[in-house]
Amino acid sequence: MLRTGVAWRDVPAEAVGCSGVTAWRRLRDWTEAGVWPRLHAALLTELRRDLLGLDDCSVDGSHVRALKGGTTSAPHPSTAPASAPSTT
Repeated sequence: MLRTGVAWRDVPAEAVGCSGVTAWRRLRDWTEAGVWPRLHAALLTELRRDLLGLDDCSVDGSHVRALKGGTTSAPHPSTAPASAPSTT
């Protein structure tokens, strides 16, 4: 909703199974009730039971803001080809 700028009242009911206003109200109530951290913990518990192999997953950070001036843990290796050893 925030990315497209669509108002909750304009969300098609068939897209979310209820009116946009009801969807907003449920989101607000679930957030206030602490549902999201508990849901996250339950999901991690299920994933740790090997229901999802790490070979079959990927991480997408395209929605995470990259902070400028972040710290680096190690120097970056050169990507230039190594120079040939001297023959003289």
